[in-house]
Amino acid sequence: MATKRPNFLIIVADDLGYSDLGSYGGEIRTPNLDQLAADGARFTNYYTAAACSPTRAMLLSGTDSHIAGVGVMSEQKGRDPERWNVPGHEGFLNHDVAALSELLQDGGYHTLLSGKWHLGLLPENNPAERGFDRSFALLPGCSNHYGYEPQFGKDYINFFTRIPPLYSEDGKRVEIEPNMNQDPKGFFTSDFYTDNLIKYLDERTSENKEKPFFAYLPFSAPHWPLQCSREDRERYKGMYNDGPDALRLKRLESLQKLGIVDQDITPHEVIAPEAIKRWQDMDAYEQKASSRAMECFAGMVDNMDQNVGKIVRYLKEIGEFENTFIIFQSDNGAEGAAYEALPTMGADLMRVIHTYYNNELDNIGNPDSFVWYGTRWAQASTAPSRMYKYYSTEGGIKVPFIVHYPKFHPNQQGGALVKSFSTVMDICPTILDLAGIQHPAAGTGKGTYRGRTVASMRGRSWVPFMQDNKSLGTMAATFIHGDDGTMGWELFGRGAVRQGPYKLVHVEPFAGGREDGKWQLYHLEKDPGEVEDLSDSMPDKVEELIQIWEEYRQATGVVWGMPIRFVGEEWDGCDDEGIIGGDAITQTQAWMQVRQGETAARKYLP
Repeated sequence: MATKRPNFLIIVADDLGYSDLGSYGGEIRTPNLDQLAADGARFTNYYTAAACSPTRAMLLSGTDSHIAGVGVMSEQKGRDPERWNVPGHEGFLNHDVAALSELLQDGGYHTLLSGKWHLGLLPENNPAERGFDRSFALLPGCSNHYGYEPQFGKDYINFFTRIPPLYSEDGKRVEIEPNMNQDPKGFFTSDFYTDNLIKYLDERTSENKEKPFFAYLPFSAPHWPLQCSREDRERYKGMYNDGPDALRLKRLESLQKLGIVDQDITPHEVIAPEAIKRWQDMDAYEQKASSRAMECFAGMVDNMDQNVGKIVRYLKEIGEFENTFIIFQSDNGAEGAAYEALPTMGADLMRVIHTYYNNELDNIGNPDSFVWYGTRWAQASTAPSRMYKYYSTEGGIKVPFIVHYPKFHPNQQGGALVKSFSTVMDICPTILDLAGIQHPAAGTGKGTYRGRTVASMRGRSWVPFMQDNKSLGTMAATFIHGDDGTMGWELFGRGAVRQGPYKLVHVEPFAGGREDGKWQLYHLEKDPGEVEDLSDSMPDKVEELIQIWEEYRQATGVVWGMPIRFVGEEWDGCDDEGIIGGDAITQTQAWMQVRQGETAARKYLP
């Protein structure tokens, strides 16, 4: 009798920080995820891209985002198309790769998606055309979690291009009924995505029930706007009244007690624009509003965990839990952008929010509120690492990862800490390995699939590592990618390359980069906070890693050497002369001027 192939459930959180889960040292209530971690394994050195859609492209392709089409995010592609007018920078999951969903579909799996897509808006890039038998997808990068969409009229600014609730089901656009009263039976992203996935599983035909399934549940929580039910946020009322610095210390102590972070670690200092007040400099109302935003963030994570519990219980009810390979991860580091401080749109953005939303203290978290928690709360989560989302520093690319699969070796069960370096590109080859499906470009660099040429995977299957009785031993001494495994990162002109424990980083001075523009070198096993720059004392190692970087850049087609002043949703704090900007020009005005030929306005564009 043939062995039944495993099912796969991939759960992705959006902008979840490294220590936000209880099993990673957080105070937020996450019992369902903690139980998966206690019965399975937690990875402590698992890496993604620095932002959401590049990570999703890497997860579904098994290769670098610059090959898979998201070397640049679509939001940035539209702002400066000439810079990224090269293959691999289309801004969507391109057709030069075979998507995991396509390969599993052709390999006899029933494939389902319910949640955030962010890998293409056009019909040919819809999940329905990339291997999903059933799909309900939030197509852009984020949206109001209750489906609310105010009518901005002439005040509509570029910041909100990702906010309209644009959804599709099985390739056709669907409208969402706004849930302004927060009816538990009404629309809320995390609840709806989970219930819908369960519905898809329930609705399988008898033929499809004979197939193993691949279920992809990418939440759009806890991405801003921070919104959740009053019950979920009230559970954390007053918990954050001591501010982000106090939370950062508590989280770091918990990480140390759990053995995830060494006791003698030196954390990187908090980095924030001068315009962002420290907790002790805020007045009483500002502190209450800030802590309320964090309470809402915690409520969103709590709610997401409740939904993880819901899908786990369902799998147990239908008898598929033990045969389902489950992973949970964040897509990048915590979101720390300080939008209110951006000179290109800060004042205009805040005016629009104040006009069309209600951010009064008691309303924060409701459908018609619009808040984020900002730089300092994010770094409470990323400690001991440097910075957060959008940066190639550890805070932007190292994320929590839980795997639960009872058929792995016992050493990988019972709450094991897997300290080996691993990457989101490993997910695709691992799943294909477990499913017994060969990638069309395996071992060749290029292959033919569905009538097109596709790239090979750059990730590595974990199956030998997770099932080999002899090689496991001490987790810290066992390597998925070998003791000198390499990986490169680049997004928005910020780069990094790693070989074994050494990492080379290139970021702007605002993020702790060098004023002379040179690369920084760190030994991550001794210094995961990226505090002690070894570049001046180890020039030979720097040159060695720069050569690896050049090989990575050439192999993946990275566009490099053109620094960006405004990156993602971030700004380095200075204009071209190094002076804090005070220009009254708005982002929308800058766009209009550029289109009219006033190219000097380009410097104001993010």
